[in-house]
Amino acid sequence: MIDRSAIVARVDRRLFGAFVEHLGRCVYDGIYEPGHPAADGDGFRRDVVELVSELGTTTIRYPGGNFVSGYRWQDGVGPRDQRPVRRDLAWHSLETNQVGLDEFARWAKLTGSEIMMAVNLGTRGVLDALDLLEYANHPSGTQLSDQRARNGTTEPHGIRMWCLGNEMDGPWQIGAMSADDYGSLAARTAAAMRMAQSDLELVVCGSSSSSMPTFGHWERVVLEHTYEHVDYISCHAYYQERAGDLGSFLASSLDMEYFISTVSTVADEVKLAKNSSKTMKLSFDEWNIWYLDEHRESHEVSETEWPIAPRLLEDVYSVADAVVLGNLLITLLKHHDRVASASLAQLVNVIAPIMTEPGGPAWRQTTFFPFSTTSRMAKGSVIRPVITCDRYETALYGMADVVDAVATLADDGAASVFLVNRSVSEPATIVIDVRGLGVSRVSEAHLLHDDDPYAKNTLAEQDRVGLRPLHDVVLDDGTLTLTLPPVSWAAIGLAR
Repeated sequence: MIDRSAIVARVDRRLFGAFVEHLGRCVYDGIYEPGHPAADGDGFRRDVVELVSELGTTTIRYPGGNFVSGYRWQDGVGPRDQRPVRRDLAWHSLETNQVGLDEFARWAKLTGSEIMMAVNLGTRGVLDALDLLEYANHPSGTQLSDQRARNGTTEPHGIRMWCLGNEMDGPWQIGAMSADDYGSLAARTAAAMRMAQSDLELVVCGSSSSSMPTFGHWERVVLEHTYEHVDYISCHAYYQERAGDLGSFLASSLDMEYFISTVSTVADEVKLAKNSSKTMKLSFDEWNIWYLDEHRESHEVSETEWPIAPRLLEDVYSVADAVVLGNLLITLLKHHDRVASASLAQLVNVIAPIMTEPGGPAWRQTTFFPFSTTSRMAKGSVIRPVITCDRYETALYGMADVVDAVATLADDGAASVFLVNRSVSEPATIVIDVRGLGVSRVSEAHLLHDDDPYAKNTLAEQDRVGLRPLHDVVLDDGTLTLTLPPVSWAAIGLAR
């Protein structure tokens, strides 16, 4: 049943953010390829810009990720022929710095997205963050703002959201710290940045995953330092099918719910202890399907070879992967009262919904479709439905509902319902009471499914998988009835 009074939150477009890191072919040969037939004067591929616009991304977290903990932002501004080539220790690659802040800001405008900028707190600190903020946002009349103007950008970039480092709890991170050390540095950095510009929105690093041994404790200590200085605490989570356990994989959103619930509880405890009136929001600024285990097994690094834009982490996604991604989006919407911002990681080539071939085409992965459709259709207010359905047992997460769903209700009275059938073998007949929404007809109905749940889109077969019309959707006297095949995701649009 969908009751219009069961409102979670108003839909904030920042929930449909993405992530561009200087990693593998995400930037170079991804969004930027000067020799490509579709490249513009800046070297950006217009075919990729069109796909990003269709995907519906709103904020783009940049430039990392692990990359940012060794990044010198000054290397990426000024004349391109004078920019240094640096070693990137995070991904054992060479960074040419041909794309920096000014170029990326122009690209973001082409896609209609705002930048969510990360500062380096791994190997740098307060002063460098202030310098970057001055270069990016100060109008004119200072050394760094005037330098930006000389570099061709007279108007400030106006970046509002800033990440205070990245995954500083991770031993893989350059300059990794204890929660106490990081919390102290983040608090000082945040306070200084607010002295320079008071209306910034700041994101402090939470745990890199719910499996970290310090999960929960890290959040508590960091927030004890930073609670009154920041607006968000970050969450990062990646999921994959392991050992052929498709049933557990399809229930991955249960772990995301656990992550959100735990971090929210810890944040509220710190709020109470500090007698604060502010409720801390969550920025789920890295989330996706990532077959990390396979990459760890296959990726061997030579200490003497430092390639430029190597093919790294280029997962090819299946229908099952896309169904899980659609379910993760449902979860983010259901918890939109706390998760105010999110970033799908990443955007192009690297664990991405969009793939490119150098000199060749760009195409949509299976995961493109639930994201683009949800971004387009989710408007107005999020409504959490009451779901009664069969359950099944998973090896990783215990009991899981076979069906999961969320709805949105736009100001013009149009509604959308997003659903998944997690069953690996059985169709699900779904009956939804929508009388409270005041809708009278089905305006659109889309299904993501294939008889082979491991079907994929590839360079050789770019359109193997896509959305198809969902037939036999009936709205009669306030009751919506439909049948979802196993391992499927659907989106239903309803109108007055």
